[in-house]
Amino acid sequence: QVQLVESGGGLVQAGGSLRLSCAASGRTFSRPAMGWFRQASGKEREFVATINWSGGRTYYADSVQGRFAISRDNAKNTVYLLLNSLKPEDTARYYCAAECTSCITTVQAMGVPYGYWGQGTQVTVSS
Repeated sequence: QVQLVESGGGLVQAGGSLRLSCAASGRTFSRPAMGWFRQASGKEREFVATINWSGGRTYYADSVQGRFAISRDNAKNTVYLLLNSLKPEDTARYYCAAECTSCITTVQAMGVPYGYWGQGTQVTVSS
């Protein structure tokens, strides 16, 4: 089991920045890939970004490419998502996710089965 706790969300004006954090605990020795997803009100959850264990590989949704940056500090068991040049359409609840190869139910993104989820943190961008 992996437990995930997100923080760092809030209200920001368009063009502003936020840094989201996701603290992981539990079975982190399995070296999972980590990712961020988001879900806007009335819409389906969508992939945002992913990073492998070493941090050497990252992938982004086209909608955030060049504006968001995912990173991780394995010594702190924490993954980050830096959100720059925010737009009102970035308003959503952002969820941290961890790879799970043994989970029955997973969400596939960039070839990674995500099975552990945090509770999310709300990001609201005002125009």
